[in-house]
Amino acid sequence: MHSNISDRGPRFTFPVGYQRFHKDQLFNFQLNRWYSLGYARREDMVEAGSHVSTFADWKREMLRLADRALAEERLLNAAFYYRAAEFYTHSEDPDKVILYQRFIELFYKAFERESITRHLIPYEGAFLPALTIPAALDTKGTIVLHGGFDSFIEEWYSTMRTFSDYGYDVIGFEGPGQGGALRTYDLPITHEWEKPTKAILDYFQLTDVTMIGMSMGGWFCLRAAAFEPRIERVVASGHAIDYMKSMNVVLREIHLWFMDHFRTWMEQMAEKKFSGEGQGAWVVDHLKYITKQHQALDALEFYLLLNEDNICPERVTQDVLILNGRKDHFIPFKMHRLQIQALTNARSVTGRVFRREEHAENHCQIGNFGLALRVIWEWIEERRRQSS
Repeated sequence: MHSNISDRGPRFTFPVGYQRFHKDQLFNFQLNRWYSLGYARREDMVEAGSHVSTFADWKREMLRLADRALAEERLLNAAFYYRAAEFYTHSEDPDKVILYQRFIELFYKAFERESITRHLIPYEGAFLPALTIPAALDTKGTIVLHGGFDSFIEEWYSTMRTFSDYGYDVIGFEGPGQGGALRTYDLPITHEWEKPTKAILDYFQLTDVTMIGMSMGGWFCLRAAAFEPRIERVVASGHAIDYMKSMNVVLREIHLWFMDHFRTWMEQMAEKKFSGEGQGAWVVDHLKYITKQHQALDALEFYLLLNEDNICPERVTQDVLILNGRKDHFIPFKMHRLQIQALTNARSVTGRVFRREEHAENHCQIGNFGLALRVIWEWIEERRRQSS
């Protein structure tokens, strides 16, 4: 199933510099996210940052910016301000689905003249949403791209369009637990990412692809590559080889012991601790949402699956590029070295660390996203030359 959107607009430009839109990284990173990916105006993010202290403030301010952008016919800005409003809206708030639908409606209206084809890929009795963008000129090959814990595939459009301009056919998809796969087709997240990847590769009859996973998607794409030989090159950005190992060792062991021996009490404490504001509260709420679990500890069990054994690094035989920021506030920097060391059978492993002087030291290189895309493109070109 698919529908077409044709023609081609101007190239994206990515601003350089991680901005101080807000004193709290909880809000500052998200304000930088939409700006750095090319979808938000700087002055709008400055304005929002000056009025936000709570999740309720965030939703109100983003909706205000969205409505103003829509009145001024800035459809792209409006779309992503609705998306931003959805981001910190609680999973049980009925507005969450409404805001998602509004984002999708405006996104495709904003890009109605672009060369985008939308697909629905059959998967386990439901569908995985996917987008394809053809190479601007003669194709050099195919790139398959996806996000991770909290992104929609539409957010990566500027990424997809950039690689299309570089000469690649690009396919972006949402797996279980992501975007429309969850919100429209009710598919909870899975660590067995080779399954949705197989569905995509089968549907498009692909071989010899480069797969890019962003954020937690870096873990997912390495897991997929371990079981899918049609993937030749793997790019993993901003991920942990083992999400439990990314926690403090002592706290992790205490956490696991209490889960085994005092689960009911732990559940009560978790629900109390994660019921308010802050990063932890949002993470647990979103984790319950994407796993379709009602209890915090049941949802947190998903993190136990994202371990070094399940990523199966010894089975990865492709060329691999690992990208990380030196000051990533989500992923401890030690994960970079551990991941590279674990890829013992990869054809080649390249590690790239982005630092403050490059304005790309943050999670997924927010602050200089264009630099990250250029690094990925140059690496793909080099790997292709060496294999030809």
